[in-house]
Amino acid sequence: MKHLERYFIFSLSLLLLLGSLVMPALGQGEKKGDLIGHWTFEKGVELEDQTGHFSEIDLLGADVKDGKLRLGSNEWAMTSGYKGPDIGPDKTLVTWLYLDDLNVTRGATLAVNKSSADTFDAIVYAERQPKRWMAGSSHFRRTQDAIPGFEEKETGKLMQLAISYEDEGGNAKITIYRNGERIGGYTMGPIVSWEAGDVEALFGPRALIGGTAYGWVVARVEDARIYNAVLSKKEINSLVENTLDVEARGKLATLWGQLKLSD
Repeated sequence: MKHLERYFIFSLSLLLLLGSLVMPALGQGEKKGDLIGHWTFEKGVELEDQTGHFSEIDLLGADVKDGKLRLGSNEWAMTSGYKGPDIGPDKTLVTWLYLDDLNVTRGATLAVNKSSADTFDAIVYAERQPKRWMAGSSHFRRTQDAIPGFEEKETGKLMQLAISYEDEGGNAKITIYRNGERIGGYTMGPIVSWEAGDVEALFGPRALIGGTAYGWVVARVEDARIYNAVLSKKEINSLVENTLDVEARGKLATLWGQLKLSD
């Protein structure tokens, strides 16, 4: 009877926990299968892409502390060795970050960059307009000022930035979001794709050309993602930073240990 009671308690606890874990997983959006790059910088996976497509991040002056990638002037990071499907033409870039300096310019919290050419798309801060975000691109081929845009006036607050790119007759239909609200959109091209082995993810610079990094941003990145799909406003609003299977496994292991200790 005692063993049966323990089994019942364990089963009920496990069901309740799984229910609580399923909800955050669903909150990551209907297109979770198109998540092809994901960095959370949490303890134990600080430099790892959770999808397994990119190599471990190289820290080039940047560092990781308290689950955040800390970027500064000439302090950046990158990863290459991409082994996943071609990226784009449809894609969405997403980052959660704390902006720590309003006056540093022309950097990016996340950029997709070609290794072999001057070709990039990036979430860029303050390149054409002070204290405003834009969809950065090589030679501004896919860049216009965001209207109405958003002027940053405070530092140290968690925010989400997302930019979606949709193939519209060979041009890029671009939509820019800040904290789930649309702050700009336009169609301009040509839209581009990146092949495995010829792509880098950058954190800090907007581009890396001939070994030279361009632009800096002073920020702490909480979570960064690349989706190989166009996420809608609803899907972007459903995303939750640092919701990971690795965390779920940790919680299950903790629960199992607690139940065994109660025997």
